[in-house]
Amino acid sequence: MNSIGKQLEQYTTKRPQEVLLVKVEVGSEEDTIAIFKGFSSSLMRPTAFDPDIPVLPDEAKILSIDRVATPYNPEAPRYIQQELLWEDMQALLSEVGV
Repeated sequence: MNSIGKQLEQYTTKRPQEVLLVKVEVGSEEDTIAIFKGFSSSLMRPTAFDPDIPVLPDEAKILSIDRVATPYNPEAPRYIQQELLWEDMQALLSEVGV
């Protein structure tokens, strides 16, 4: 089974018109990760250049996921859905075959 991060990246390759903004807690720190067209990037801390180093570690706790329409404009995001829980996202993942 693929990691949660890989599953979300696969979802965005199948839905390239969406950006996922994933709010997570890693240890005691919160982070927001943008996932678009199969790539992940932290919006709050440096992202490693090596794509084999996961931006979304397996031990991360997902707090919420926002689905945003492309092109993504952080000043005025166009939300498709906000504050999805991981359980909600799992239904969307299976919808696209991930």
